[in-house]
Amino acid sequence: MEARIVTLPGDGIGTEVVAEGVKVLQAVADRYGHRFTFEEALIGGCAIEATGSPLPEETLAACQRADAVLLGAVGGPRWSDPAAPVRPEQGLLGLRQRMSLYANLRPVRVYPALVDSSPLRPDRLEGVDLLVVRELTGGIYFGPRQEATADDETAYDTMVYTAGEVRRIAHTAFRLAGQRRGKVTSVDKANVLATSRLWRRVVTEVAAGYPAVTLETMLVDAAAMHLIRRPADFDVIVTANMFGDILTDEGSMLAGSMGMLPSASLGEGHAGVFEPIHGSAPDIAGQGIANPLATILSAAMLLRHSLGLEKDAQAVEAAVERVLAQGYRTPDIAAPETPTVGTRQMGDLVAAAL
Repeated sequence: MEARIVTLPGDGIGTEVVAEGVKVLQAVADRYGHRFTFEEALIGGCAIEATGSPLPEETLAACQRADAVLLGAVGGPRWSDPAAPVRPEQGLLGLRQRMSLYANLRPVRVYPALVDSSPLRPDRLEGVDLLVVRELTGGIYFGPRQEATADDETAYDTMVYTAGEVRRIAHTAFRLAGQRRGKVTSVDKANVLATSRLWRRVVTEVAAGYPAVTLETMLVDAAAMHLIRRPADFDVIVTANMFGDILTDEGSMLAGSMGMLPSASLGEGHAGVFEPIHGSAPDIAGQGIANPLATILSAAMLLRHSLGLEKDAQAVEAAVERVLAQGYRTPDIAAPETPTVGTRQMGDLVAAAL
């Protein structure tokens, strides 16, 4: 098949890990007879430096034309002032909103070879394979807000959800659960928040249309506890924007490192944005030691969800598992005194394993 893929390396280690994702996608194209065309564009801090905007219109237009987008990370010390009127993160939020990417899929899988990389006991990790479905374009990140000023020291951010926004993300979660183990855990804060009471009511209504899928509801504080206490009990977790952001960072510790968790941001069509959940990691940028596996696994999700190449996606995931089983590690997932490989070497190993 032919596909046009826009790459948005962004800032920090984003440029390094995206290069390895492209390397593996090209290896897939060579192995299975596809033709992928790659177009690079600016987002985040580097876009602010070049154009004054974290999401230039040229970048947005390229992404809207593409079959899929592979993104690295945004941000860094140069743009770290949270009160600045223009920030790298605005590019990421704007891209999701302008492309109507309301469903963020974040799988958390524990590879047998990496059990010792997690801070949890091995018996807690057995059988962990869960998927967080995070609502991405509503909630507190997009509601009305006010910044504190020198004259007014009050600030607020407002969490707003409509029934329609909750309904569409719930349908996504139940459809995916039907393809997995048939269980949805809806996470909210319905004992306190009005938006969560709406969330719980609508999710319960949607559940009635999926009799083969079991629904449980859970408060977000309890979910944070049970992700550590009994993570293997979860199948699909569906939750609001901010809750999903926090819980998946917690979930990364099950897998051993944030460098292992991919994500897909999807809307109504096939096109989506695929990215690792980690940040730009400016402390290690340019050293060639960043873990590219989350980006490579994001590329596998790109193959699956945007290009419909399920067997190719499985081949990439199997290649990652094979390389890990052979003992290769980047520093973030290596035991003390264990030899490690760099970013490029890990990408080379996965490409070769295909």
